[in-house]
Amino acid sequence: MTGAEVIVLGLGVTGRAVVTHLLATGAAFSVLVDQVRSDEAAWADEHGVEIFAGARSDASAARAAAADLIVPSPGVPESHPAIAAALAAGVPVRSEIDLAAELARVPIVAVTGTNGKTSVTTLITEMLVASEVRAESAGNIGRPLLEAVHDDVDVIVAEVSSFQLRFTPTFAPRIAVYLNVAEDHLDWHGSFEAYARAKAAIFTHQRAGDVLVYNADDALVHELAQDAPARRVGFSVRPEATSGFRLAHGELLDADSRAIVAVDELQATAPYELANVLASAAAALEAGATPDGVRIAALNFARLPHRARFVGKAGGVTFVDDSKATNPHATRAAVQAYDKVVLIAGGRNKGLDLSLLRPIAPNLRAVVAIGEAAAEVEAAFGDLVPVEHAHSMREAVRGAARRAEPGDTVLLSPACASFDWYSGYAERGDDFAAEVELVIRERGGDGDPA
Repeated sequence: MTGAEVIVLGLGVTGRAVVTHLLATGAAFSVLVDQVRSDEAAWADEHGVEIFAGARSDASAARAAAADLIVPSPGVPESHPAIAAALAAGVPVRSEIDLAAELARVPIVAVTGTNGKTSVTTLITEMLVASEVRAESAGNIGRPLLEAVHDDVDVIVAEVSSFQLRFTPTFAPRIAVYLNVAEDHLDWHGSFEAYARAKAAIFTHQRAGDVLVYNADDALVHELAQDAPARRVGFSVRPEATSGFRLAHGELLDADSRAIVAVDELQATAPYELANVLASAAAALEAGATPDGVRIAALNFARLPHRARFVGKAGGVTFVDDSKATNPHATRAAVQAYDKVVLIAGGRNKGLDLSLLRPIAPNLRAVVAIGEAAAEVEAAFGDLVPVEHAHSMREAVRGAARRAEPGDTVLLSPACASFDWYSGYAERGDDFAAEVELVIRERGGDGDPA
């Protein structure tokens, strides 16, 4: 890349990894941001990098149109003036993962989907490690792929988002995993079609010797997978499934009908969690894991924080934190894992249709609506189940606890982003847990779940 005029758009975690890479290669580059944050200024000063603010200005658009390459951070949408100007001028736009994959010296297992990406990425890595394969997780899960490709490992397992996949003209992982697709991030992509198309880029550039692990139970994923150039391996939890990695007679089976693990041995057994284990096993075995390693990791795997995690129990009511559920698809899957739920939902909607939640009404005792989207939540459920509004998490938890009956589950599964009240879903989940703890102290807890 030496001699190229590269524009790095954004200076968050990804942008800094790109800049570090460009500094090492000696490439000429400029960093554009909308506004300079104090942490960005400090980092740039430490590394001797100049930042140009006003990335949305006409001058920045002209600069982008004259560049040789644009590398945007994942949070920068395609509609950004600098990206739009570059695309109109025919300037290549490439994401950080696209650059990183070119440098990889070991196989990359890439995981995408609307829901379950982090859990599956983590579990694949643990299956490989339990098989004595040197593997590590990277990408959207935390550490930029552009840093991880320089590590001394055997396999890199990368969580990749639709944002990262949008600009990937060459990205071709050795093993791609496409978990599911449902409406999400429409405020960024503009349409569901564009979102699904971005996700499908995970396998577009694969070759015949590569592998695509895909969800045979998801109609759109199944349809998209038929055009994949790689060898396809499906997974399914439907009782009628007779091929691929599947659930049958209380066991998870591989494509050759050999048992991976018995369902009743697992810690998490909701249908979507079983699908995650099947997807992880399929990918891990293709990447070099052993059957024993896969089984050991599956048995030891517990739900990650803020993903249908038990928080406490009082008065026969169980409290569960599923703050990571930021779209209706995730919330529907979570609610359907329980018999009767008082649901806490709402936050900042991402341009999604919350009426998609209506089919779970039979599972609901009541709904507590929170955040900016409270009125939309009420509109989705108002004629089906009781709905009340809460103006804080304390009000929400206490309102839900009041409506719940013994045997019910109070479930925080918002179907919306958290950025109206919080800095992220983790802070929202932590606040929920803190308020639940107060309720448990007042009522007297029931101990650990059976």
